[in-house]
Amino acid sequence: MKKQSLVNRRTFFKSAAAGVLIGTTSCVTKAPLSITTPPQGRRARIATVCQAGIMRKTIAESCALMMERADKVLEQKPDLVCLPENFATAGMGKNPASEKAEALHGMTIEAAAQRARKHHCYIVCPSYTQRDGKIFNSAIILDRKGEVAGIYDKACPVATSPDYTVLEDGVTPGSPDIPVFDLDFGRIGIQICYDLGFPENWELLRKKGAQMVLWPSAYDGGFPLWAYAYLHHYYIMTSVRSGQSRIVDPCGAVLVETDKDTPFVMRDVNLDFIVSHLDWNVSIPDKIKAKYGDRVDVRRTNPGCGHILVEPVDPVITVRALQDEFGFESSFEYHDRNRAAYADIRAGRKPSPQNARHGVRPQWGKF
Repeated sequence: MKKQSLVNRRTFFKSAAAGVLIGTTSCVTKAPLSITTPPQGRRARIATVCQAGIMRKTIAESCALMMERADKVLEQKPDLVCLPENFATAGMGKNPASEKAEALHGMTIEAAAQRARKHHCYIVCPSYTQRDGKIFNSAIILDRKGEVAGIYDKACPVATSPDYTVLEDGVTPGSPDIPVFDLDFGRIGIQICYDLGFPENWELLRKKGAQMVLWPSAYDGGFPLWAYAYLHHYYIMTSVRSGQSRIVDPCGAVLVETDKDTPFVMRDVNLDFIVSHLDWNVSIPDKIKAKYGDRVDVRRTNPGCGHILVEPVDPVITVRALQDEFGFESSFEYHDRNRAAYADIRAGRKPSPQNARHGVRPQWGKF
């Protein structure tokens, strides 16, 4: 599996400073975020498939193609497989959405459900769906028994008429209150294709405690996905019809990606992870590795980045236990502590003392 070079953070910060992205750690107006605490995550094998631009003329033919690819990745015993956006109707061009939509137990979804049951694996199956007299661009979460465990309806379908009166040839936008879904290994969110252009959706998923976001799409997506992963500190797994499908870590590093010879990739991840700032924590990576070795993955995926990712490999070890033992907090907590001080000083008050886990150890040196 090929690794991609890491994101150019300088370009990213220029974009953020220009107002392209929201949800940053701005020190100007942001109040501390109210973030819902998710259930404790655990280790799981996640997998994604790429359609690689191959499209058939009929729904049945396109469905068969992608189910064949799904069958190959399912041999590797993943816990979750994500398929590309509307893969079964990719070859139908500008046909009205009404001709592409199916019921929740239609041919495409049922084909994926059979595999979810057989392999005891979650499968995210994107499809146009027809429900309550409306058509949605949906991603259906099928649980390990092949039952529908949740549905995300694309909140931001793209306009396909020049006067912006028709969305995706007849699709209704989903709720702007983007849902999250608790699987048995962690909390996930989903965005689809054009949702990429709406940063408020991605920030909302962070506020709701998403530990991983899936992005089925018609196209590759590229840099913005790495930026969202970095900004919000969650895993992002893409599954696309063209370009490359990828798994991106919570510091914005591409871990694995598909290529012309590898139409699917996978990765073992633990959704019980934490991203911390190196301030006050310079020695934390060395101390954790000295005691636990390969039982905990501690990585700094970009030497110029001030963040570290701590992710237990041994299921017996939890992030909370590591925090208690070594005294460190998330980067979000660190930024919020500074925000609280800014607010007091700007209001003419002396900042209230705070008791952080790091105590009085050196802020930038080894300890």
